[in-house]
Amino acid sequence: MIRIGSLIKKKAGFTLIEILIVLSIIGILLGLAVPQYQMSVKRAREAVLKENLFILRKMIDQYYQDKHRYPPNLQALVEENYLKVIPVDPITGSAETWVEIRQNPPADEYIPPENLGVVDVKSGSEAKALDGTNYNTW
Repeated sequence: MIRIGSLIKKKAGFTLIEILIVLSIIGILLGLAVPQYQMSVKRAREAVLKENLFILRKMIDQYYQDKHRYPPNLQALVEENYLKVIPVDPITGSAETWVEIRQNPPADEYIPPENLGVVDVKSGSEAKALDGTNYNTW
């Protein structure tokens, strides 16, 4: 008498259904993790932007206190050793996109805009922040 059960060997391994279940679970986990990661990256960029604006504004004020006039441009802060380099705007990814806010000229005399100093700086990005405001209004 031949035993049929002993002739059939069970093969080890995964079935297609098991692999599909594992891949779908991985897909669901990635679907939950990626938006959280993107949100944390955006929060980090906003924090860096706030810090860079704080530093630039502080150095503009320090320049004014030392020289009794505002710097002609942001590069003057680097040339006169108030900053090592102009920081990068983390939203635009460039140090060239800062918007320089010039001082208001006196009403009774004309002063060319290039002779007016920089009193403030803003981001060059028109994108919206997480709180709904535009970065260029910070």
